[in-house]
Parts: sequence; C-alpha cells; structure tokens
Amino acid sequence: MTFAETVEHGGSASPHGATTFHAFLGCSLDGFIAGPHGELDWLLQFDERLGETGYDDFFASVDVLAMGRATFETMRDSDPEFYRGKPIHVLSATMPAGAQPAMGRSSVTVHPDIAGLREALATAGVRRAYVDGGRTVQAFIAEGLLADIIITRVPILIGDGIPLFGAVPAPVYPTLVDTRQIAAGAVQSTYRFG
Repeated sequence: MTFAETVEHGGSASPHGATTFHAFLGCSLDGFIAGPHGELDWLLQFDERLGETGYDDFFASVDVLAMGRATFETMRDSDPEFYRGKPIHVLSATMPAGAQPAMGRSSVTVHPDIAGLREALATAGVRRAYVDGGRTVQAFIAEGLLADIIITRVPILIGDGIPLFGAVPAPVYPTLVDTRQIAAGAVQSTYRFG
C-alpha cells in the first residue's frame, strides 16, 4: 500500500476540524531512534541505500512540524534546511514561549506544552502535523493524540540509545495498516492509532 493509499484509508481523518498528528521514524532493529547522545550516524549510513521510503510523500502531506527541544537543537545545528521551510513548533518548558529566530527558511514557535500547541494549531487551521523526535512521539502516544506512525527498521543493532517507544498509562493497541520490505534489508510498517 502506498502512502497516498494509506492516507486515503483513514490516515488523514481530522475530527471536527482538529489537527491530526502523524509520525515517520527510522529505528534500529533493537528499537532505538538515536544513540545515547542523539547520534544518527548509524541511521544516516542507510539513507542512500534505502531507496524510496515514502518520506517525500509523507512530508508533502503535512502542514507543520511539532518536535521537542532536543530534536530541534540537533536539526538546527546539523541541517537547518532539512524541513524545507515548513513551520516548526517546538515543545519546550525551558525555551521562552512564542516566536523564535527562524531555522533556515522555517519559522519557529515554542509552546510550553501539548495543550498550547494543539490550541495554536487549531486556531491557525492546521490540518496535519508531523510529530518528530522520540520523546515527543512518545508523549503524543501516551496522550492518545498520535493518528498514525510509519516506522522504518534498519538492520543494525546499536545496543543503547533513545528508544522508539516509552511508558504509556495503559496498553495501546495500534492497527497494522501495511508492512513492506524496502532496500538494504529494511522493513517499513505503518500503524494507525485509535
């Protein structure tokens, strides 16, 4: 199933005009999305070999990005143009709330919590937001706010790092929408929540 077909089968539903939240992450075979200090070199070595992952279609389908401070700082310092000018919304209790200097061509706004972020996005009429960063994705899952997630597992064991999933207040039962093998021995799965 292509990304467009996945969206057509419910991945873009927006109840009552609210913003929906979606994730697209790469992880190691042992379930880490980054090394202990946020290292991504192990994942980046697969970039050229993975071929078509559907990321470009996914990225085109979202209006804004929502991420935590750690992901924001990592991307700002390593590749400020990675998000191609799409607005960035940072969740942080330590950064000052409100508009910040741009990251490349992307405007940056900081929110102290998810409730404030959701309110701001709904007010702005944002339909789909890309949730990026492990802890932020975990927080959206724990609050029952993530609509779906695309996970690309690459064949490497890194042994330690930031886990893909974290604690949840109760068991979560996502529905498997699609699984496919892509190049370099990677497997990509799409899950829908709710």
